Amino acid sequence: MDMFVKLVNSANTFLWNVVLILLLCGTGIYYTFRLKFVQIREFKQGLKQVFGGIGKKHEKKEGEMTSFQSVATAIAAQVGTGNLTGAATALIGGGPGAIFWMWMSAFFGMATIYAEATLAQNYKTVKHGEVTGGPVYYIHAAFKGLFGKILGVIFAIFLILALGFMGNMVQSNSISTAFSQVFTSRNISIPPFTVGLLLAVVSLFVFIGGTNRLAAVVEKLVPFMALVYIAGSLIVILCNITRLPSAVAQIFLGAFNPSAVLGGAAGVTVKEAIRYGVARGLFSNEAGMGSTPHAHARAVVKNPHCQGLAAMISVFIDTFIVLNLTVFSILTTNSLSSGKDGIMLTQYAFSTVFGSFGDIFIAVCLLFFAFSTILGWHFFGSINVKHLFGKKGMVPYSVLVAVFIVVGSMLKVDLVWTLADFFNGLMVIPNALALLALSGVVASICKKYSSEKSDN
Repeated sequence: MDMFVKLVNSANTFLWNVVLILLLCGTGIYYTFRLKFVQIREFKQGLKQVFGGIGKKHEKKEGEMTSFQSVATAIAAQVGTGNLTGAATALIGGGPGAIFWMWMSAFFGMATIYAEATLAQNYKTVKHGEVTGGPVYYIHAAFKGLFGKILGVIFAIFLILALGFMGNMVQSNSISTAFSQVFTSRNISIPPFTVGLLLAVVSLFVFIGGTNRLAAVVEKLVPFMALVYIAGSLIVILCNITRLPSAVAQIFLGAFNPSAVLGGAAGVTVKEAIRYGVARGLFSNEAGMGSTPHAHARAVVKNPHCQGLAAMISVFIDTFIVLNLTVFSILTTNSLSSGKDGIMLTQYAFSTVFGSFGDIFIAVCLLFFAFSTILGWHFFGSINVKHLFGKKGMVPYSVLVAVFIVVGSMLKVDLVWTLADFFNGLMVIPNALALLALSGVVASICKKYSSEKSDN
């Protein structure tokens, strides 16, 4: 097993230190300039697109969602362990400076995800009696013939492995770890297997209900869980508000000189700060990964540009609001020196203010965050399963996801994250190639509709 982990780590080093930093950041920078900083000039319109239609009724076909439901589904997938656990592991692995690179990748990623959602809307179709879409469909549009079909299949397989299986193991692993911390500190013995099994059973119930049940769950769960976590985080930060300037300084200084913040003995380099920042940033907001376009393709909107704007806001909420709350909760409480890692570091930060209730608060928040992500990632995987195998593949796929949820709850955290990073990286490549190939289509749509009001 150790040899296998070393092998995957070596592959991850090459992927994340070279290939994906260039590909992801390069794509985001390219789209930012080609679309004339769409994430800034259309930001207000994006907010209106997401929140302006709440409560309005829309005529929907099978498989379709309102714009808010599709964004809620995207955020459900984005706001998961990456925000509570991923932020903590980025701080440990890359130091506070990793957060600066998270911000940079997220800013440019807003342009990337605009392109993803716009293309998903532009090339959506009706298959198996329901509206569907995603990277597979715009990959076929970008690359005609056999090459496009092969690249589409490769992407679909990587996504199923990355999100449906490996990614959901990360979610269940973080939940079981968080609750184990709560139970152990209170001398209660509950095996991680039990937590994983309960999570798998509840998840299966929603899986079986299909798109309608998913949309109904996430549009209620996502706003609730976000508000609860935001409130708790703000209390922690406000109780340590005098340390906030120092925390901000650590991030900017650590981005270019990690040893000045952590000390030379920590061994963190600028390259590692960038690597952890971009990798954990991607795991958090998923811009360029090719996952959230599956939700955005199903939105009922006037034109593709509308949903592109809505998608940008999902990245902003995920990284610049929710993830930052975790980061500053950890930094302002000086919790990095605690020696803890992963979700236990976040729990420790909150316990400095809330006492023993801090462990429980984070465990419950993580349960909601990770559960919503499991639902979103299963949904994204299911679209690709249907593309490859038809509806007959859905039951075996759902059962396998449930099995991986149980298995993930019992594994070591480093192995789970290593596998997730690897497959996340692989699925980026075919998606980014298609985004670059179709940049002219995206630019044309953006130019055509930018001057129009995009509210529904």
